[in-house]
Amino acid sequence: MRTWGLHMIVNAGGCDRRMIRSSQNILQFSDKLVKRIDMVAYGTPLLKHFGSGNKAGFTLVQLIETSNIIAHFAEENDEMYLDVFSCKEFDPKIVEAVVHNYFKPKALESQLIPRQAPSILKSNLV
Repeated sequence: MRTWGLHMIVNAGGCDRRMIRSSQNILQFSDKLVKRIDMVAYGTPLLKHFGSGNKAGFTLVQLIETSNIIAHFAEENDEMYLDVFSCKEFDPKIVEAVVHNYFKPKALESQLIPRQAPSILKSNLV
């Protein structure tokens, strides 16, 4: 099956609390991830700390020439939620390795989803 791209979802629990609260570490993670999965960053990453209660933490948005990398760091529970979407192939094991290196999660789950819009020739919506 032809696909437009891959969407990787990573849920990481029990992350090192200092590392997910460090803007410098998160920006270094973004830079390293882009390089390790052989992507090209489009501009500088957006990194903002906001939210309240169990939603407070940094959110990272890094555009890449082939789509985007987005992560949210939930400080209350020391969790990280990462999405990598690209129409250029990448190795999911490298993504997991970079996450482990920068955030030291005690538990990590990931899912790789092939993305492809339905063909308009096959769609019964038209």
